[in-house]
Amino acid sequence: MLLTIDVGNTHTVLGLFDGDEIVEHWRISTDPRRTADELAVLMQGLMGMHPLLGEELGDGIDGISICSTVPSVLHELREVTRRYYGDVPSVLVEPGIKTGVPILMDNPKEVGADRIINALAGIHLYGGPCIVVDFGTATTFDAVSARGEYAGGAIAPGIEISVDALGARGAQLRKIELARPRSVIGKNTVEAMQSGILYGFAGQVDGLATRMAAELADDPEDVTVIATGGLAPLVLRESTVIDVHEPWLTLVGLRLVYERNVSTT
Repeated sequence: MLLTIDVGNTHTVLGLFDGDEIVEHWRISTDPRRTADELAVLMQGLMGMHPLLGEELGDGIDGISICSTVPSVLHELREVTRRYYGDVPSVLVEPGIKTGVPILMDNPKEVGADRIINALAGIHLYGGPCIVVDFGTATTFDAVSARGEYAGGAIAPGIEISVDALGARGAQLRKIELARPRSVIGKNTVEAMQSGILYGFAGQVDGLATRMAAELADDPEDVTVIATGGLAPLVLRESTVIDVHEPWLTLVGLRLVYERNVSTT
């Protein structure tokens, strides 16, 4: 079994792969204060309940693949792999790791590891050109050329960040549930805020993805728009450009990176 770990700014997603199939997954909060030992205990508690794994930490795990946008957590996970999975091959996505994705950026080192991993998974699953829209702490748009190159992207404030900002900065506003209102024209303050968030972000996605597709391909219809991230289901029904929803896209990319760096060597 391959254990994949995607550490984001807000949430950490863990997935278990049996071959090409993801058989289990968990989502926990990302806490940069957790030590390696605390992370190991948490992982043991989650995986200890799975029938395909043993009771001891590491039983049944044949490989580990990790990417992180939080350096302190990556440091602690490196210690977890050393202390608790010392005999298990592991890949931590960082400079020098083979992804097979050429990066057409002014400074390739600036691109987050998760964005490259998403590009790899997108091109593997759907070919190019494609655009990956990841609804996380930030909403990121990543453009992949027909030749599988990371062409660049865009970064916008995430949905939850915007909701928090409205509640914090608006004197008569408050934090609201992220839900679909009865209509676009809100009949009360909560519905008005829900409408602005939901339909506003759907319009943002449609507008940015449409403009990016026009630059990415001669025929924008050839571009596949892939949605992923924890908040993607909120926008799926309202967007007109999203073609497919891949909730575990980053985990698939981590599996591919592991195969490129360990399984084939």
